Amino acid sequence: MSKRVVVAGGSGMIGSALVEALRGRGDDVVVLRRASSNGSDATWDPSRGDLDRGVLEGVDAVVSLNGAGIGDERWNLERKAVLRSSRIDPVGLLAETMAAMARPPAVFVTGSATGFYGDTGEQIVDESSPPGDDFLALLCVDWEAAAKPAIDAGVRVVHARTGIVLSDTGGALSPLLPIFKAGLGGPIGNGAQWWSWITLRDEVAALMLLIDGDLSGPVNLVAPNPVRQKEFAKALGEVLHRPAVVPAPKFAVNLRLGKELAEAIGYASQRVAPTVLTDAGFPFADTEIDSALASVFRP
Repeated sequence: MSKRVVVAGGSGMIGSALVEALRGRGDDVVVLRRASSNGSDATWDPSRGDLDRGVLEGVDAVVSLNGAGIGDERWNLERKAVLRSSRIDPVGLLAETMAAMARPPAVFVTGSATGFYGDTGEQIVDESSPPGDDFLALLCVDWEAAAKPAIDAGVRVVHARTGIVLSDTGGALSPLLPIFKAGLGGPIGNGAQWWSWITLRDEVAALMLLIDGDLSGPVNLVAPNPVRQKEFAKALGEVLHRPAVVPAPKFAVNLRLGKELAEAIGYASQRVAPTVLTDAGFPFADTEIDSALASVFRP
């Protein structure tokens, strides 16, 4: 039976792939945008608290994937404010709107990230683990907390804590690809830090499970086999047929990204387990980094 789904953040890498998959199976999908581009879209402005409640009437599920790119710009106070508001404001507005409805949507899937756990070193963490205490961790805590009005209203709320999404169209690989394709890629620092990843196709399939199933609370959207960053670099170099053995000096990474951003996305170690997905029997298409990257960059 087809569903009616509202997707906020439907123009991003993950959102656009999800919208395509939902429509491909026959769902009626409305994309929330700041400026409508076609008849299947609706307009809103989270920064102004502007959302027509009618958009959510008769809807089965709402998905919020909004958020400015974490690694798109160096971090300063202004950029951090943008990273927070672009995530928290949309979730808060959607949750508050649902809470005011007599018959709110049944499920609300909110974006989140494995950054929730902070730098965990060698420790394996899952959905039962506590949050970290750095900027990204505190951002994720507040991002998820913004959905509380929907929870209080009886909506099934799921927090999709996404890891590094592998895609040839954007995401975390975007700043790395030009470097690797030029033959200058390699480990970041000593490369011993753990990276938790997921392919875009598994990310979308997992989000659809969250929409259709009965899971609630935090769910880690990562493959079951995280790898050390030096293994990731080696696998990426091989699939692109480029060398990837020379480590990137820490001073150079810090210079390019700024120290705080470099620590957060380059050097932080996150060995995250998808315990909830695994227990739910989710059928991962990609579990090994070599074959996963090969599937992403197949000719």
